[in-house]
Amino acid sequence: MARVDVIMPQMGESITEGTLSRWMKKVGDEVKRDEPIFEISTDKVDAEIPAPSAGVLAEITVLEGQTVPVLTVVAVIETEKGAAASAAAPAKPAPAPAVVPAAPALAAPAKLSTAPMPVAAPAAPAPAAGGNGGAAETADERLRRLSTPLVRRLAAEHDLDITSIPGSGHAGRVTKKDILGVIEGGAPAPVEAGGAAPPAPAAAPRAPSPPAAPLLAMASGIEDTQWAAVPWPGDRVEPMSKIRMLTAQHMVLSRRTSAHVTSFYEIDMTRIARLRDQHKAAFETRGAKLTYLGFIVKAVADLLRRHPILNAAVQGGNVIYRQSVNVGIAVALDWGLIVPVLRNADELSLFGVARGMRDLADRARAKKLKPDEVQQGTFTITNPGGFGSYVGAPIINQPQVAILCVGAVEKRPKVITLDDGTDVIAPRLQMMLGLTYDHRVVDGADADRFMADLKRQLQEFPEGAV
Repeated sequence: MARVDVIMPQMGESITEGTLSRWMKKVGDEVKRDEPIFEISTDKVDAEIPAPSAGVLAEITVLEGQTVPVLTVVAVIETEKGAAASAAAPAKPAPAPAVVPAAPALAAPAKLSTAPMPVAAPAAPAPAAGGNGGAAETADERLRRLSTPLVRRLAAEHDLDITSIPGSGHAGRVTKKDILGVIEGGAPAPVEAGGAAPPAPAAAPRAPSPPAAPLLAMASGIEDTQWAAVPWPGDRVEPMSKIRMLTAQHMVLSRRTSAHVTSFYEIDMTRIARLRDQHKAAFETRGAKLTYLGFIVKAVADLLRRHPILNAAVQGGNVIYRQSVNVGIAVALDWGLIVPVLRNADELSLFGVARGMRDLADRARAKKLKPDEVQQGTFTITNPGGFGSYVGAPIINQPQVAILCVGAVEKRPKVITLDDGTDVIAPRLQMMLGLTYDHRVVDGADADRFMADLKRQLQEFPEGAV
């Protein structure tokens, strides 16, 4: 009787762990090869994971909500139906070294786990890295020492030696929760210049975990917890989803990082609407959906080459001018928001843009995106106009320097000058665009030149580009 291990997959080179968010099968169920059996949430994307083999799901070793390192065995499939008897046995708990308690664990900047935060005493701290004398550093020790950029920044801001803090993450890695616990409960002695930090005492007490609500607030980037809400009798309390926690922290950090300014432009979309009506049936037969947003993405991608400061990023005192034009397009999901990236969008035709957008949106809703398909965007477009919004002033998607908000396309009265110079009021299809930009590197003149060109491109969209 063959037994096949089901493991937590590695969804990208930088991903070291994942949260098992939902089992789609239960112990004793028959499964087919490549049939989705569980869902995971990583620091980059949510995904459904298929069965590696056909058989019976005999054992589940990682429960919903648990965060475990990649390559951890989460279940066992028995490949013969005779395994049904043993399948009814209760699931064994996951091996202690492999399972991380369901607490926030950061594997990349601005990334959080969605598992509920326990208020019980934390697990015993792992030994501090670097305690192996002169021996070569192991991979686990190096992983713990490196931690994540966010954790290292917090440690630097509070003058803490990260190697002296007991870590509760994978391989003893120090997580944001560990840093916050030390800050609230008293930090170890800071590192002195030119000297090595003293190792943490093996039995050093850990600061007690703060209440869940204030910790959630801090995890979302809100340091001042005096406004943390308290549930009243009759209220329903639900933990934030992983994607909601990631969005919350990312938005707060972006507000603190960039000097946000927004410019608004009104666009006459009457010509675009006429072109769309003429060509949408032909696009549909070729597997693409021609939308107003497709025209906007195409126009933006073409213009970013001529306005490179809008396709840039900030690195300390340097400006990085991106050579690739990778447009992120926000997709609203039932469980949150995700921004898949249309790579090299400036090299695509309008049909290629439309087909790529449809493919990314469909796979985002089906949880089929790959981690690299939500990374390395250089400019973002969000479209609340699809829900009827007039216009908006969105928050920049770091580390980019600009984001475009698309409002609803509606008939509105507009003053039009006829060929003989007469002004008349006529109904036109109008749309508002809002460009939020980082005033640290993008001047108002830069933003307005870009928006003026975008307005002209849309209002005079060439027939031959469709």
